[in-house]
Amino acid sequence: MTITSAPPTTRPRLELTGPDVPGTDQILTSEAIDFLTDLHVRFSGRRHDLLLGRQHRRTRFSNGADPDFQPLTAGIRADPSWRVAGPGPGLEDRRVEITGPTDRKMTINALNSGAKVWLADMEDATSPTWTNVVGGQHSLFDAIRGQIDFTSPEGKEYTVGSVTPTIVFRPRGWHLTEKHLEFTDRAGQNCAASASLVDAGLYLFHNARALIDSGRGPYLYLPKLEGHLEARLWDEVFRFTETYLGLRYGTIRATVLIETITAAFEMEEILYELRDHCAGLNAGRWDYIFSVIKNFRARGPRFVLPDRSSVTMTVPFMRAYTELLVATCHKRGAQAIGGMSAFIPDRRDPEVTSAALAQVRADKQREAGQGYDGTWVAHPDLVPVAREVFDEALGDRVDQRHRLREDVHVTAADLLDIPSAGGGEPGAVTDGGLRGNVSVGVRYLEAWLRGIGAVAIDHLMEDAATAEISRSQVWQWVHQGVVTAEGTRIDAARVEQVLKEVLADLPRTADDRYDDAADLFRQVALAEDFPTFLTVPAYTQFLVARV
Repeated sequence: MTITSAPPTTRPRLELTGPDVPGTDQILTSEAIDFLTDLHVRFSGRRHDLLLGRQHRRTRFSNGADPDFQPLTAGIRADPSWRVAGPGPGLEDRRVEITGPTDRKMTINALNSGAKVWLADMEDATSPTWTNVVGGQHSLFDAIRGQIDFTSPEGKEYTVGSVTPTIVFRPRGWHLTEKHLEFTDRAGQNCAASASLVDAGLYLFHNARALIDSGRGPYLYLPKLEGHLEARLWDEVFRFTETYLGLRYGTIRATVLIETITAAFEMEEILYELRDHCAGLNAGRWDYIFSVIKNFRARGPRFVLPDRSSVTMTVPFMRAYTELLVATCHKRGAQAIGGMSAFIPDRRDPEVTSAALAQVRADKQREAGQGYDGTWVAHPDLVPVAREVFDEALGDRVDQRHRLREDVHVTAADLLDIPSAGGGEPGAVTDGGLRGNVSVGVRYLEAWLRGIGAVAIDHLMEDAATAEISRSQVWQWVHQGVVTAEGTRIDAARVEQVLKEVLADLPRTADDRYDDAADLFRQVALAEDFPTFLTVPAYTQFLVARV
């Protein structure tokens, strides 16, 4: 009889592989690393399983299956008795939220904006250089303790006023990794750390207690969820974190971005899984459009979308999703937060500013009319107009959760009515639409490679989500053989010609990154296989720095 011994085990560990950057000593303490290690031990395996489930689901969709409301969870949807925890202290009034990255200057600007909430964004508005990742945590650490300031290279001093918004932190999504930290499991297998666990873990570890002491709390926005099982994993992370840090159960509150077509079919289930830690849902419009293109990109001309500027919030499939979100939230006592209009003012151009204010006002009036409890803006100068609209809608209330929207009856067919956008109609795609997508894609990627994640381009605020729409539309148009209103067939050769013209028109400098950006755009817009996120290859190829 042969007795085989069990394979040797390794003590799990998380090792720093990135360089020393400002804030490292304060943020990446041994105690914080120990906490991140425990998070990875408990949850990294589940994360990998859920990401594999995403791949299987996309394969089913590409083979002709459609998402639908799940029969297995019908009981949750039918049960009228349960409610979510709702907003925590300082989060009751969310009529205007400003979004933005977490570098020191933008942190101070957001804190002085007059908004009720600041979405401190480590995701779509941040280019995840190691300096930005650690520096963003350092900015938040100092801001929460009232000790942040900044002096620009020109000598301008930035300080924070006496009244500041409640902070809601957005970590990176489950699909992203942090390659400057390496996790070794018990079997001795090495892998990059989960960006979600790193971002959320560091924020909660360093700041939860200080936030509670200030009369607010540790609040997060959860991005890119594709279903309720991913929400369940977040809830388990919160439960473990509360125990680890000695927090009262339910202290952590999350708002989930409904920004994927699959999550739209599981809104109630997502609320249910997070019910003791949930404040509400947000209508993440730009990633939602990207998700529609990504999941149905190869399903034929019926699923082709028109020029990006034509996919507005009033097209039927987008209106169905946004109305369902309000009705779902208010049925369960959750807040419904609207999205971000991309139009931004230009203090040097009154006409542009006037047009942007009109566009934003109309967008916020639509959201307030639908029953949303608050909304997003991308620029401090847009806070007053958004606040004015919601002040009028709310009156003496802090939200509209009393509006149950029992008139809303959205079916699976309504959510999947992609042809309602008109992409299959003659002339729906134009030469200008193609050029605009190529130009935005390249210009955004160039800024992203330089460490800038939110970029004003042609009077619109572009971030990773809007760049995803631009490149994925190009991929879809090429593979579906779309012909523009002007009679141009969109193929790889035509895209290359437009790319050449765009590069020729751009002002160039010796240290710009346009050539790298153009190569990246080719990879994510013209490759035979569709990269699920443009930031994944871009991060691996260009932003990872080793010691």
